[in-house]
Amino acid sequence: MLGKAAYLKKLTSKMRFRSVEVGEKMDGSSPPSVFIGSYGYPTVYVGPMLTPQYGDTSLLDSPEEWIPREKQLSDIVQFRLQLVRGKAQVCIKDFDNKLVSKMQEISLSKNSIDSEAEFKHAPRGITFNEEHAPFGPSAAIKRFNIDNVKWEHNFEKVYHDTDLLAGDGVVNLYKQGYDFTQIQKAFSTGTMGLGKNRKLVPTRWSITAVDSIIGEHYLDQVKHFEIIDSFEVYEFTALNNYFAILLTPTPWQYEWIEAFIHVLEDEEAVFSDYELYHPKKEYSNVGGCYYSVRSEVTQKLAMRRAQAGAIVFREAYPGYIPTGVWLCREETKHALAQKPNEFFDLKSAISYISSKLKLPFYKFHSQSVLLKEIIKRRQMLLANYL
Repeated sequence: MLGKAAYLKKLTSKMRFRSVEVGEKMDGSSPPSVFIGSYGYPTVYVGPMLTPQYGDTSLLDSPEEWIPREKQLSDIVQFRLQLVRGKAQVCIKDFDNKLVSKMQEISLSKNSIDSEAEFKHAPRGITFNEEHAPFGPSAAIKRFNIDNVKWEHNFEKVYHDTDLLAGDGVVNLYKQGYDFTQIQKAFSTGTMGLGKNRKLVPTRWSITAVDSIIGEHYLDQVKHFEIIDSFEVYEFTALNNYFAILLTPTPWQYEWIEAFIHVLEDEEAVFSDYELYHPKKEYSNVGGCYYSVRSEVTQKLAMRRAQAGAIVFREAYPGYIPTGVWLCREETKHALAQKPNEFFDLKSAISYISSKLKLPFYKFHSQSVLLKEIIKRRQMLLANYL
């Protein structure tokens, strides 16, 4: 069976969408949005994400708004492909570069920014990736101008505080209620952290970094709280996906199990990863979704001052389109906002989840480390009791 990255690459290679057509010159608005690539690191391609539309284009780069506004995956892809990426090669520490300075201004902006660009050739192509949202054509940028930018005040304070650690900047802004996406863009453009350590961070890396910072911040709190006394199941269905989050009356442990059912052809592809009491040290084999889901679960537990284990089940169905890990983050958030179903034994909780899944549960169980461990522990406790 293909690994997850190879599976999603094969899936996205079959996507057939048309992106916006623009010439060598264009003007319009940036949502605001920027993109920093990873190819060639530490010399990378950076640039703005622009659309030929004018006005408030923030929806094009605000994943937090897509589910509440009842956007479908096809809608999301179509308006994401309205975004044109300009790019130029720079060193990650080159903050004297004029384009880099404009990228920082864009990432700190309160509103969409009117801009004009000239490319070395007409932008072309589209980009799909399992980590970040898709976007439309791209081209090397020759000239780029933006209107005056009004910075978000609290982001500006973090930018000017060169003694504040980047992690503290991320958490402070998040606790003030700013969206993940806005914080991630500012982190990516090197606008936070100790002055001497600041650098550009590729977009896909910055997504996982910010998810990890937020998740581990809340996890440190969760480990000091009392363990819940029952099994809880939270669920949510949207965008050709079903999510079920099982909270277990155990110390912190976490497992992510996902299945792609007949999305590509007639396949049933299952992928998983887990951690015990301490966070993973190596990058997860299932990619950034592992960290985006963990971040939401630990935040939920911290807010209710409780500790639990978490096993998250995800099914993706025909019509699913990979549009980035934002989907896993947002669907988990919406699931955890629902009232849970409560069960006093694992068998009942699993029976309920099984009734909602389309894939036979044994296929999830065979991939799970934590389910087997919980069952084994409870059997040992029962044997000792008897």
